[in-house]
Amino acid sequence: MGRNSKKWKKWVRAAIVIVLAADAMLLYANWSSTDEGSKAAAAQLVPLRTQERLQGADVKRVTAIRGGLSDVQRNADKFYRDEFLTAGTGYSTIVGDLNRISKASGLRTTNVAFKERPLETRGVTEVTVSATVEGEYVSVVRFINGLERSDNFYLLDSLGLASSTGGSIKLNLQLRTYFR
Repeated sequence: MGRNSKKWKKWVRAAIVIVLAADAMLLYANWSSTDEGSKAAAAQLVPLRTQERLQGADVKRVTAIRGGLSDVQRNADKFYRDEFLTAGTGYSTIVGDLNRISKASGLRTTNVAFKERPLETRGVTEVTVSATVEGEYVSVVRFINGLERSDNFYLLDSLGLASSTGGSIKLNLQLRTYFR
């Protein structure tokens, strides 16, 4: 039994050495692949962190915009109230304003016509004003300057040269304004 027992112990020792060697090789292989995997994971993490930083900045901007919306709404309401005429007095105010500006400029205003279009989503009515003015070139320039400086809100859409007589200029104007 002594001999078989020694042989048996040698085989067991050899098996243990082989198992330990295989375990060491597997441990090294696992450690090597984990190192490469962590490098790959770190490389994937860089663009994700950049994206997170950019989205964080976007969230801050949106939060700031949301915080300022009440001021924007208040300013828009003030603009509507201060700059847009009421529908009840708007037409007569525009005719009076155009007559006052043309008289101060030395022009004659004729053919004033209105066309309105409600803008339901904005709560206002868009009014297109067509008018013809006639006079000297300098007077026309003063008239356009007067429109720009008027207390009333006008958008000058177009100027069209019409037939004129005796050295004066005749212009067809298209203006837009809004009534609340």
